[in-house]
Amino acid sequence: MSDPSVEKTQGIERSLESPKPEHSKTPIDPVLEKKLLRKLDFHVIPILWFLFLVSFFDRSNIGNAKIAGMTTDLKMKGNDYNVAVTVFTVSYVVFGVPANLMVKKFGPKILSVFMFCWGLLVLGQGLTKTTSGLIACRFLMGMFEAGFVPGCAYLIGCYYKRNEFLRRYAVFFSANMAAGAFNGLFSTLLQKLNGRGGLEAWQWIFVMEAIITLCVSIIGFFIIVPFPEDAKFLTSDEKALLMARIEEDGGSVRHDEITLKRVLSMIADWKIWICVLGYMAAEETASSLVAFQPTILKNLGWTNTSAQWHTIPVYATAFVLTLSSAWLSDYLNHRYLFTVFGSLLIIIGWSIELAHKSSAGVLYMGMFFVSCGAFINMSTIVVWLCTNVGKGVKRTVAMGILTGFGNCGAFVSGNVFITDQSPKYPVGFGVGLAFGVVGLIATSVYAGFLLKENRRRDRLQGSNERVWDIDEVDRLQDLGKAHPDFRFQVAYGKGKHRKTQARGRFWQKAPILAFI
Repeated sequence: MSDPSVEKTQGIERSLESPKPEHSKTPIDPVLEKKLLRKLDFHVIPILWFLFLVSFFDRSNIGNAKIAGMTTDLKMKGNDYNVAVTVFTVSYVVFGVPANLMVKKFGPKILSVFMFCWGLLVLGQGLTKTTSGLIACRFLMGMFEAGFVPGCAYLIGCYYKRNEFLRRYAVFFSANMAAGAFNGLFSTLLQKLNGRGGLEAWQWIFVMEAIITLCVSIIGFFIIVPFPEDAKFLTSDEKALLMARIEEDGGSVRHDEITLKRVLSMIADWKIWICVLGYMAAEETASSLVAFQPTILKNLGWTNTSAQWHTIPVYATAFVLTLSSAWLSDYLNHRYLFTVFGSLLIIIGWSIELAHKSSAGVLYMGMFFVSCGAFINMSTIVVWLCTNVGKGVKRTVAMGILTGFGNCGAFVSGNVFITDQSPKYPVGFGVGLAFGVVGLIATSVYAGFLLKENRRRDRLQGSNERVWDIDEVDRLQDLGKAHPDFRFQVAYGKGKHRKTQARGRFWQKAPILAFI
């Protein structure tokens, strides 16, 4: 056997975890595996979906509160509203990695603690009497929300193989769209409480959603699943099967120690920052919809209630298309072209908004394009990066960087929709279009590098499959992506089953897709 240190100096990269332990492979019963997957789907995803639903309510309700009279009652001037939207993003970016490391260290239950804390801050937004109070609450709220989405992504990834991940994450992420659809309806109903209890309509939006958040966070603390090795809902046999599946997929069941070296290695990885650009482009579009879609619709002539109702079909369409895209992406074991599809939808949508500034119906149609493209890309890019960095501390850091700094897109959207330019918003729509192009370029560069690197490793390794013993597995824990057996996920993998291999050959032989 060759010396691992020599292979490392050759620059042969691998996933951040231990290599596939060929020595321990045992046949996995497909019947038991399907039973396990059904059990995981029942215990892992639903509670996280519901928590995310509430989380998105809290993040997006400021857009509904605005058209319900918040800016008037708080005497907000100029870009005060944009500042309130922006400070949330600032703290979200700053605390993204630290908050996600806390999830890694203290376990998933801390997600419910985060939620309880930001629920109190949502309540504060409903009770504040000043613009500065609103801004302070939004900043602190971003700090506690920073670890939620990457923490959930990390937790889901601990339970599923790479070719199962996107479908589950997309289901989780669909709460984003469900919340966007029903938050408008819920806010419309809450506005009927205007004047009761001495609270205005916009205050009731914050107060009622804060109460829901606080209650859900307490319930979630007791039912959110732990990491796999501590999962009490699994029998010992099921847990062993789960661990075997993870190891077969090239992952690790160990929780490696948080070290500065591991953290810095991910911060210095330029490939993560390319993904950040792609995610930021999608986030800029999604945040524009959340914060400004009700206002845009209202300024086009619809009433407050009608504007809220018209947001529902936009999110509902994105909900269906995102889930369909995720299912097909996992089935074909392909990621890149789905991000191309999402980016093109964003570009088309913002182009429509720019070209038809006076037609309410056409502008409304453009929102369908941008919402579908944004949510497809946000879910796909998260999982694409996850599957290419393995598990453990490095995945935790990578997810914190991606969702944290990727939310700079929200910072941009909060400052380019200038109040004086309503309802045409040439700067806001133009910047959205530019970010759509940036996202397309970023994912193309990422895919190109991964494909080139995989081919380089194939040439270096040749056709020989190395067998690793358990001692080498332990010693190579810190090699990260430097292990020669690892291949980045671009279009297809080395499927062991006939269907997977057939799908791989399809992508290889399709003339239009030959460059992949």
